[in-house]
Amino acid sequence: MQYIDRLEQAEARYNELTAKMADPAVINDPDEYRKVSKAHSELTELVTKFLEWKKVDQELRDARVMLEETDPDLRQMAELEVTRLEPELAAIEHELQILLLPKDPNDEKNVVLEIRKGAGGDEASLFAAEVFRMYTRYAEEQGWKVEITSMSESSVGGLSEVIAMVSGKKVYSRMKYESGVHRVQRVPATETQGRVHTSTITVVVMPEADEVDVHIDAKDLRIDTFCSSGPGGQSVNTTYSAVRITHLPTNTVVSCQDEKSQIKNRSKAMQVLRSRLYQMELEKQLAAIGAERKSMVGTGDRSEKIRTYNFPQNRLTDHRIGLTLHQLDLIMEGRLQAVIDALTSYYTAERLRGAEGQAA
Repeated sequence: MQYIDRLEQAEARYNELTAKMADPAVINDPDEYRKVSKAHSELTELVTKFLEWKKVDQELRDARVMLEETDPDLRQMAELEVTRLEPELAAIEHELQILLLPKDPNDEKNVVLEIRKGAGGDEASLFAAEVFRMYTRYAEEQGWKVEITSMSESSVGGLSEVIAMVSGKKVYSRMKYESGVHRVQRVPATETQGRVHTSTITVVVMPEADEVDVHIDAKDLRIDTFCSSGPGGQSVNTTYSAVRITHLPTNTVVSCQDEKSQIKNRSKAMQVLRSRLYQMELEKQLAAIGAERKSMVGTGDRSEKIRTYNFPQNRLTDHRIGLTLHQLDLIMEGRLQAVIDALTSYYTAERLRGAEGQAA
């Protein structure tokens, strides 16, 4: 099998780390133990799959030896075993290839989710609210936490803009292909002649940046406070709890008024600002690497329509991968997993082809 040396090295490293985790010196050093434990955990899935491959590979070798038996019954048993084990081994090898691909360092991170209305006026704002609800329902199914940082409602009860933090296990790995222009086709409630209208919204998914990921100099910030607006009880329009932070070098502006505490709003705004600056840096790197690589990792160009939601036909179409599902009603209720899985499989296959091309 290809990559056998790398797999054997991974197994040796895994065994070394297992021994370290039982070393009293490591156990008594919390920082070192955490470091060793993390490295051990990162290798567990790969090594477990490699051990499974070695077991099935040995069984297949034994079965092929039995094909040389003179006893016809034994040969028949061996043929059945070979027929069963060959596709099983091939499937495990494919899984190992995927596990050996370089990990996206952001996959484990939480995300900043931004949704804004595009073309279509009120209808676009209504759809923005529905898509945010869709993602919120999906997050609930995954056991993730959604915290709204800022929200701007439209006059018809939709959303002109909403920014939220989504935290949980491997959020970015599942949400990273959602960035782009989402198009809706349906008859608006205000349409009297039954005509189908087309509107758009933009979705941006950014990995949450830690302080170590992005250095922000205090002198580059202008911080303003103002009275919050909207729901919030007695504190609304009476205390300067809302915060607006401007990053002067990039003219990036972030506001947060979700919390009653100015300190909490400032902290949330800084989280969003760090993530936006981090995303800017990632996009610069991808632009430098080239368009081919950019499409491979699937960052989602915001200028392109990535998906259409056609309500009259109960159809969702993802234009990047040619996926069409006639279950839009379920998807809008947060049943997004089929779409997420299809996108992940497609871009993983693209990365595999790229890796095989480099190996060749």
